[in-house]
Amino acid sequence: MNKTSDLRIIVLGAAAGGGLPQWNCGCRNCAMARDPASGLRPQTQSSLAVSLDGESWTVFNASPDIRQQVQDNCPLQPRRLRHSPIESVVLTNGDIDHLAGLLVLREKQAFTLFSTGAVGRIVSDNPVFQVLDPELVSRKTIEIDEAFSPLSGLDARLFAVPGKVPLFLEDGEPDLGIGEHTVGLELEAAGRRVYYVPGCAMMTDSLAARLRDADAVFFDGTLFSDDEMILTGTGRKTGRRMGHMPIDGEGGSLDALDLLNIRRKIYVHINNTNPIWRAGSERERVEARGFEIGYDGMEVRL
Repeated sequence: MNKTSDLRIIVLGAAAGGGLPQWNCGCRNCAMARDPASGLRPQTQSSLAVSLDGESWTVFNASPDIRQQVQDNCPLQPRRLRHSPIESVVLTNGDIDHLAGLLVLREKQAFTLFSTGAVGRIVSDNPVFQVLDPELVSRKTIEIDEAFSPLSGLDARLFAVPGKVPLFLEDGEPDLGIGEHTVGLELEAAGRRVYYVPGCAMMTDSLAARLRDADAVFFDGTLFSDDEMILTGTGRKTGRRMGHMPIDGEGGSLDALDLLNIRRKIYVHINNTNPIWRAGSERERVEARGFEIGYDGMEVRL
């Protein structure tokens, strides 16, 4: 493979937790995703892969579907016996759909695991993750806004965004705050500035200032409307209660991001119930505003 100086980004998984179709859901989108004739392709759980040369890769969030994601994307496949192009994994929170894939990466393969201290403690406190051989897997704690390099030549920072602790750590009603449990990822390379924010409860002034004029933003597209899960009969929580700002409506990301002069705005971490998965007025509204809807295998080069 020829080396390039491009910032190359592959959407390994565009769906939120549970994927599309979700195993126990018969909603309209899930039924369509099970029907090859519908045109709606199944989607795996939230993850990106990034490279500068097409040979060495970093993965953002270890989806439970990572084995299938490697199988579906040739650049991430081994090139010789016991090899992986994946040099590092960066976690943006401790949700199951973002860290359970670490258990798949246990096959005596060296890589570096980057996270905040709060997310790192979720991993270290659970003995099941000891299957990651400490002689091969180096765990690095990154402070908020500390510069680090998940790949040589790729400058990165983790920054706090409004969110909450993972569902399995909730004790009553969680506080939606800003800290180490939910972060976004800033990337700079080849003169480009890119952001990955798969979970965000609201747009703050400081977050808007950070994202302004970016070359690309991969942003939380979990729900189209705040009450989507309630209206579809698939849940009893609003999007904001789950730590995800809606796309549409007052305080939605469609309006918030539209003001920031971002070159490419791409929704990822899209829930199985979200109507933007299929043709219709909601998808048309999003695309008419210049947004793109991420999908498994989507590649962006900057």
